[in-house]
Amino acid sequence: MALQCGIVGLPNVGKSTLFNCLSNAKAQSANFPFCTIEPNVGVITVPDDRLNKLAELIKPNRIVPTTVEIVDIAGLVKGASKGEGLGNKFLANIRETDAIIHVLRCFDDDNITHVDGTVDPVRDKEIIDTELQLKDLETVNSRIQKVEKQAKSGGDKDAKRTYEVLLQFKDVLEQGKSARTVVFDNKEDQRIAKELYLLTYKPVLYVCNVDEGSAVKGNKYVEKVRECVSDENADILIVAAKIESEIAEFETFEERQMFLSEIGLKESGVSRLIQAAYKLLNLQTYFTAGVQEVRAWTFGAGWKAPQCAGVIHTDFEKGFIRAEVIKYEDFIALGSELAVKEAGKMNVEGKEYIVQDGDIMHFRFNV
Repeated sequence: MALQCGIVGLPNVGKSTLFNCLSNAKAQSANFPFCTIEPNVGVITVPDDRLNKLAELIKPNRIVPTTVEIVDIAGLVKGASKGEGLGNKFLANIRETDAIIHVLRCFDDDNITHVDGTVDPVRDKEIIDTELQLKDLETVNSRIQKVEKQAKSGGDKDAKRTYEVLLQFKDVLEQGKSARTVVFDNKEDQRIAKELYLLTYKPVLYVCNVDEGSAVKGNKYVEKVRECVSDENADILIVAAKIESEIAEFETFEERQMFLSEIGLKESGVSRLIQAAYKLLNLQTYFTAGVQEVRAWTFGAGWKAPQCAGVIHTDFEKGFIRAEVIKYEDFIALGSELAVKEAGKMNVEGKEYIVQDGDIMHFRFNV
């Protein structure tokens, strides 16, 4: 599943520093790999302690984690919606991603110049929001022109529904709000909204880049951001990019953990960011576990067993017969697949089974 999160932000907010730290994500998860697809796209392993615990019990020949793609998107200047600077490239790259990681500068440092002279993460957020909203409004108005006549004639129900969704977006965008502030209860409306590919309808995670002293609890800038995004369907993550750069320099896991402990953190910001990006994309993990390989597989929340089987191979989905399912907690508690079976804890599920995060799956199929 090649789903992508795009990292956005103004110059000198720590966006590229964070991406470079993410590119060293292998340091956060033993010998798991990082690779570059193109200069600004990284395939980064998702830290998951469950995978390690399964491996400790099974002792497989190899361990394969799941991944998420992170894109370092070109910088933004005011007027990007009209093509200023790298605006058109910036907006095109965001449109291709599935979710946005918006990095905001929440630290003071006289040695790092801010493009607008002062540190104000709320203002920075609004600069990017405005450019994205203007582009979305342009898109919405263009679509309204195309469907309005059909919608008002009453003969085309799909056009009428699309028109109504567009009007709701137009209303909030003209108020200077992002499209994601519109909540649709109807699944058909949700589908239409998603297929419009609006920039500000994408799920967003705000990453507050703070100084070392604010890495645990945040600071006044973080609180301003938190208040600013309270009406959005969005989460906030506090990360100190400077600390993350230092963590990446340590050779061993033990050294990193000792450093984190000294500053009051349980895990690195990079690990938390990768996990948050994975969640932002509405992704979950199931496992396959055997002596040859213990592996994590990515699937969309709410997927049924055949769809999840198709992640391994399309033939698994086409010829799906049943799935043998072990709950992760049962496997850890009992210590082996045999013990789970003897305890009657392995379930046999059919095509309608909705796979849960952490399920250990074995698919039966016939093609």
